Amino acid sequence: MATDQTSVRPVTKAVVTVAGLGTRFLPATKATPKEMLPIVDKPAIQYVVEEAVAAGLDDVLLVTGRNKNAIENHFDRNWELEAALEAKGDLERLKRVRESAVIADLHYTRQGDPRGLGHAVLCAARHVGQEPFAVLLGDDLIDERDPLLTTMLDVQARHGGSVVALMQVPRDQINLYGCAAIEGEPDDLGAVTIVDLVEKPPVADAPSNLAIIGRYVLDPGVFDVLRETDPGRGGEIQLTDALRRMAVSGEHGPVHGVVFTGRRYDTGDRLEYLKTVVRLAAERADLGPDFSTWLKGYVTEELGR
Repeated sequence: MATDQTSVRPVTKAVVTVAGLGTRFLPATKATPKEMLPIVDKPAIQYVVEEAVAAGLDDVLLVTGRNKNAIENHFDRNWELEAALEAKGDLERLKRVRESAVIADLHYTRQGDPRGLGHAVLCAARHVGQEPFAVLLGDDLIDERDPLLTTMLDVQARHGGSVVALMQVPRDQINLYGCAAIEGEPDDLGAVTIVDLVEKPPVADAPSNLAIIGRYVLDPGVFDVLRETDPGRGGEIQLTDALRRMAVSGEHGPVHGVVFTGRRYDTGDRLEYLKTVVRLAAERADLGPDFSTWLKGYVTEELGR
């Protein structure tokens, strides 16, 4: 059932979680945050922040951890670099450098102890207050041509409560994700009602092949639930466990899902990261033609031997 529009507050804030250690990319991430690894010529984290801004959320809190200062520096002004580019007359690069410093109203808080995604979200409670808010995982990129977050915000505005992004995955891979059980048919926005959630279930026990991916729009009541959520899988406070309680009990409004069928890039996995760089480079107007020609030749002549 749709929620009375007058009772639903507009979403204006986004929380981006970037506190992970990035161990899969060691030694590259020993001193460099994994979110700062470049996707062609722009760090992965900038794509995520730009996605939030494109959806109308320009108040962005980044939940960081140790050795993440490079992220703050990236979104700050670099006067020496700007002066050097200006002196050289390199106005195109100067424009791109400055864009990252004025992209949004950015704030930072540290997670401290790495106690899971639920704990990272709980670290945002003071900044968010009593407003609904979006959560974006820093190593999950959604193609700008597929406005998933905008659709999720529309669903939250209509129904209230919380909204979770879902994606169909091969059944034998569902144990790598949080998994959703749904009921009913999608409405005209593509929203389905979630009745249960399980974090990384055994394949035989999974209620569906609908995996949770790294986008959420949450009712602020989730903070109260997270404070009462015991550590779950891996000894961490799981956001999935808190959302499951909300979905089953109905407290703090309904939990809906949006099944995403567009382009998603997992930059937290080495192979998927490489695929992302190749795909986005091949689609660039300035790099794509030459890069694609070289890539075809490399695959045919070198790998085809």
